[in-house]
Amino acid sequence: MTTAPPAAAELSADEARRIALRAQGLLGAPDRRGGVRGVLRHLGAVQLDTISVLARSHELIPYARLGAVGRKTVEDAYWTTASDGAPAARPSAFEYWSHAACILPVEEWPHFAFRRRAYRSRPQWYHDLPDGAYHAVIKQLRAEGPLTATELGGAKNGGEWWDWSEAKVAVERALMYGEVVCTDRRGWKRVYDLAERAIPDPFLHNELDDRECVRRLVRLAGQALGVGTRADIADYHRLKGEQFDAVVADSGLVPVAVEGWSKPAWADPEALASEPRGRHRTTLLSPFDSLIWERARTERIFGFTHRLEAYVPKPKRVHGYFAMPLLSGGRLLGRVDPAREGTTLVARQVSLDSPKAVRPMAQALLEAAEWVGCDSVRVERVDAPELAAPLTAAVS
Repeated sequence: MTTAPPAAAELSADEARRIALRAQGLLGAPDRRGGVRGVLRHLGAVQLDTISVLARSHELIPYARLGAVGRKTVEDAYWTTASDGAPAARPSAFEYWSHAACILPVEEWPHFAFRRRAYRSRPQWYHDLPDGAYHAVIKQLRAEGPLTATELGGAKNGGEWWDWSEAKVAVERALMYGEVVCTDRRGWKRVYDLAERAIPDPFLHNELDDRECVRRLVRLAGQALGVGTRADIADYHRLKGEQFDAVVADSGLVPVAVEGWSKPAWADPEALASEPRGRHRTTLLSPFDSLIWERARTERIFGFTHRLEAYVPKPKRVHGYFAMPLLSGGRLLGRVDPAREGTTLVARQVSLDSPKAVRPMAQALLEAAEWVGCDSVRVERVDAPELAAPLTAAVS
């Protein structure tokens, strides 16, 4: 682990919290002119996930920051499909492995060259490929244009979900190598195209060395977080600690000391230049939101322990399948496990820190319901029974 130089500034815990909120676009006036693409560029990565309750996570991220932006607007901002007969539109984003599977701004394509090279040098893979299968997929894409795995010959062999067909293995390998890119979705299926066709030339041919890739990603992660520890910043794009150590001195981030944090931290100098002020957003957060996706950081900044329980056996769940934290006034005040039944948004299980959280939770539920086309909210269970009636009245 790197030895941090003397701190350039000392921050209170409250200052660090507000810096983090502003950096994540949840404090201050929303950038409506930049819209969804502006949110993506600002965050640098929006995590994808298959779970859809209110909406998929990549839709919830801009909603949390911009409010009720149309869901089609969200999709169009990420994935651009040219109309029939028109030249292929150059994308504003692509999918790749960052914090996890993420949507990334297209200008970040050069920053992941180090990861593409690492994948190419791997000595083995989980799936074997017959000779010629990889090149057959590349040849088909070159001849026929953007295709899904189904159109390339089928995604599965007929077994379990991980039992991929040769075509699916080949095209996913090409995606990791950077020869193929996903810049569109059809019915949640990836649409693959050749990178040489989809990625603008200035980005496609900008081959940065490994150190410069990592240096830029560390700087961008620090900007997106505002302030963070070594682990926080490295985890944003799933870098190794030693990769962070090698470049942090040249990243432009400055060392700071944060009240109550036991480990050294670094901050974006621009985040330190002015006091974070402005309107706080009241909203429900996806568990995959970059404000809270790292549990240790969430506990350190907000004093809030959160765990996605979708993959926990139902009898062992504490807060529910897809519990969404409530953000209000710059604090995490509770959580709700939502569901949809027709045009009713159902709050299956609600946890509130105090009676003061009732009104913000009601506001967040009503706004979310309207956004997804529901006309009513039904509260099923509140962990604090004395708050059930006030919450039910507030959403009625």
